[in-house]
Formats: sequence, C-alpha cells, structure tokens
Amino acid sequence: MKNSSYLIIMIAFVLGACNKELDLKPISNSTSGTGGQGTAGAFIKDAATAESALSSCYAYFRNGGAEYYVLDYFNISDAQSDNAYAGADNSAGFEIDEYRILSTNAWVQRDWGYLYNHIASCNAVIVNVPKVTDAALTDSRKAQIVAEAEFIRARAYFDLVRLQGAVPLVLTELPTITSSNLAEIYPLLYPARTSADSVYDQIITDLKSAADAVPATASNKGFVTKGAVYTLLAKIYATRKPVDWPTVQSYCDKVIALGYSLLPVYDQLWDGAHENSAESIFELNFDSWDTGGNWGTSMFYGTDWKKFCNPSNDMVRAYQNAHDSVRMKSTLTFADVNGKWSDTRLSLDSFPFFYKMRKSDGSQNIILYRLADVLLLKAEALNEQSDVSGANDIITEIRTRAKLNALTVTDQSTMRLAIENERRLELAFEGQRWYDLVRTDRAIPVMEAVTDGKGVNLGYHLTAEKLLWPIPQSEMDQNPNLTQNEGY
Repeated sequence: MKNSSYLIIMIAFVLGACNKELDLKPISNSTSGTGGQGTAGAFIKDAATAESALSSCYAYFRNGGAEYYVLDYFNISDAQSDNAYAGADNSAGFEIDEYRILSTNAWVQRDWGYLYNHIASCNAVIVNVPKVTDAALTDSRKAQIVAEAEFIRARAYFDLVRLQGAVPLVLTELPTITSSNLAEIYPLLYPARTSADSVYDQIITDLKSAADAVPATASNKGFVTKGAVYTLLAKIYATRKPVDWPTVQSYCDKVIALGYSLLPVYDQLWDGAHENSAESIFELNFDSWDTGGNWGTSMFYGTDWKKFCNPSNDMVRAYQNAHDSVRMKSTLTFADVNGKWSDTRLSLDSFPFFYKMRKSDGSQNIILYRLADVLLLKAEALNEQSDVSGANDIITEIRTRAKLNALTVTDQSTMRLAIENERRLELAFEGQRWYDLVRTDRAIPVMEAVTDGKGVNLGYHLTAEKLLWPIPQSEMDQNPNLTQNEGY
C-alpha cells in the first residue's frame, strides 16, 4: 500500500506538470535531484549550452551549494573533530559536534541535498554533452567538458561515501515522466543504497577517465586539471580499505611531477595577495558579492555575531605545545569578546577565531587541495611502506617553512603519530581533520581523550556506528527502498 501511494502521488504530479517548462537547475534535494520533472540536461543542444552546463557545475560551488562548500564543509571536518567546537546557536551543529546526531538533523539533510544536486548538474553534462553534434564543439573539447564534470561528480560522491557509507549511486537522468512509463522509472525515482565499494569503484572510474582528458594547467586553479584529479585519487586510495599505499604514493608523485611548489611563506596562502599560487591545486575562486561572494568570513571570523567553528582549547594547545607560532598566527586570531559572548569553554579575554578565511569583501578564495597536503600524504605512504627516513625528509621540508626544527624519528609507529600531528597543524580549518582521523582509525581514541582548557576530559563518547552519519529521515520517508545506518 505504501508503494501504491507513491505511484498515485507521482502520477498526479506528473500529469499536472507535464506541460510546464523544465527548469535548468535541479529543483529538489531528493536523491535523484530531478524533482520528477524529467531530464534536466535536455537543454544541452549545442556548443554554447554545453559550455553553459559545465559553467553551472563550477558555479554551484560558489552559489547553489555555497552553504555546503563555504560553511558545512568546515563544520564537518573541523567542528566534528578536536580542532573546533560547532559554535553559534544551532542545535543541529551541536548534535554533530557532540556525536548525538539524529536522523532528522537539518544539516545532515541539507548536505545530502546539496551533494546530490551537484551530482545531478554533473550528470546532465556527462549524459548529454556526448550527444551534441554542433561542429563548433570539437571532440577534444567535448571530452574535456565531460571529464571536468566527472571530476566534480567524483568529488561529491567521495564526500557522500565518507559521510554516510553506502549511498544511492545515481549516474544518469530521468527521462520525462509520464503515466505510461512511471512503473519503469520507479526504481530510478527511488533508488536503493549502493555498497561503499561500488561507489568507490565508480569514483575511481570517473577520475581515471577524467585524467586522460583534463589539461595539465588552466587559466586559474578554479578549473579541474590533472593535478586535481591525481590529488583526489591519492586521497581516495588513502581512504578506501584496505589502503593501497603504493598507489597512494604513485598518485602523489604524479602531482609532484607537475611542478607545484610550496610558497616560501606560510601566511601567503591566506593573505589574499597570492591566490591561485604555485602551491594551490584546486581552489574555489570568488570575486565579489556581486558574483556570489565568499561569505565564510562572516561565519567564522570576528565578533559581530555568534560564530561557527570556533577553534577548540585542544587546537590552541596543540600549536602552543609544538611551539608552532608561524602556522598558529595564520590559522587562529584572538579577540576580547567580554560582553558579547558567553561561551565558557573558551577565554572571553582572548577568544580564538578561525583565521584562514579573513577577507571581509567576499573575494577570498577557498583552497580545497594544495601541495603540502599531497606531500604529507606521500610521507604517510612512505612510512607505511617502512621508508621512515623518506617520510622524515618530507616532514622536515614542511616544518622548515614553519620555522620548526627537523624531526629525527626513526621508527614507524612514532612517525605515524608525527605525520598525524603535522597534518593537523598544517591543514587545520581546511576540511581535513575529521576525515584523517576516521580513515586512520584514530577518531575514537583521539576524541575520547580530548580535554578542555583546564585539562578536564570533555567526555566525548564515540562509537564505531557514529563514525557515519545517518541517512536523512526525510529521504527515508520519501524513498521506501532506503535503509538506515546502524545506530540511528
């Protein structure tokens, strides 16, 4: 009876909407991202519309999906880890911060929607651009457009599979729905979850396909290049179990061979004067408020409103214990907030704020991938293959820029923890920490040992089930073929 109800509702919806004009952009946060209105990419007919469709995939990072890529991306990996507290006054954020997420959590629902809608925009390109016969769209450009969309789709699925494990794998579009084909389309409207291994297989397939067609360089780091593809492949092979360390190293080496280099001064990465630098591999470019500016600064930095993702006592202490003043000054800034805030976990006389996003005019870029991250992944791969000395050389290179002494680690287990700490200090507030802890099986012991500013254990209780988010309850209610993750 439940399934019959869905069919009746959809038939009524389709018959009432079949004469309406299709919307260029997916209008739903449902898994398919189509809202039942049929093929979203049907407008792709020639070279101009193909280019426009790809532009929409890129624009989604900054506009349609900005709440995810500008705000939630950092809350997930930093506030969910030992780097930060959720901050602000949002109960959904507190649930995530404290590992008591409900399947009705608003952030879980919206991030699922944002990622699937981004996937839908990519599917429109991947499915329809190969069909274009316009002579103005050369075969090589057509292949490149599809490849860039494949990368963006793979990147979105990588976030989904890390957050929720097995998820529906949607790779095509719905045809226009009519009463006569609804039964045939039903499985597409309500897809079941696909195993995490199958999702990873598809991600790797997309990326290997993309690597052949994307260019080595682009006009700026906001476009997909071979470096971005190889970086994502290295991350995937470092995450998927069992970890394939030789392949991680291989893709790191492919990135390094493309000629990226560390900026000489760490703060140049964030000062706004060195954007799209030699160290950057993939970077979201923002111009101004008029073109969908980066409003992240307003969410993370300053005392004018309650802020998200407040640096934790543990994060501050980590920099202090390492005598890492260079990276601390670029990552954190402090202000007197007496009379403005009442968060007793942090000092109101010297309250820390996330400082890597600091320009207030909306023009600050967001670096998603950079060379230091890749170098540290290579160090990890070398260490796991028993080349502790090679790993130590890379760590020394990273630490030298931060004006820190070289390490002299000679055993694998100690180096493993040294790399973990170096990644934390180097990449704090770049959307990395939580995923690093989970992929290395360190999330539970690290989080259960976190203390407050007085050294008192915060009492986080984290179980294996809570390493994954729930499937949003709203999706469960709409789709009878979905199952819930354990523990929710």
